[in-house]
Amino acid sequence: MANKRSSSRRSSRSHRSTARSSRSSSRGRKYGRKAQSEVRTEMHHMRSGKHPVKNRKQAIAIGLSKARRKGAKVPARSKRSRSR
Repeated sequence: MANKRSSSRRSSRSHRSTARSSRSSSRGRKYGRKAQSEVRTEMHHMRSGKHPVKNRKQAIAIGLSKARRKGAKVPARSKRSRSR
């Protein structure tokens, strides 16, 4: 009976490692370098007073939308923010 427990544990460990390995292959940057630079420049514009941006989140959203237009690697907008 003790052998069955150890074998089930072993199988669960191998399952965990396979899940981890498949996850690591899809890892990478969520936002591309172009998108990061767009957000960085937008934050700079916000600080210098070029745009009448109310807060930080708004500046980030503007930078990401500009990056999307340029074709940078940016995840799609959330469904919640699209409906507004």
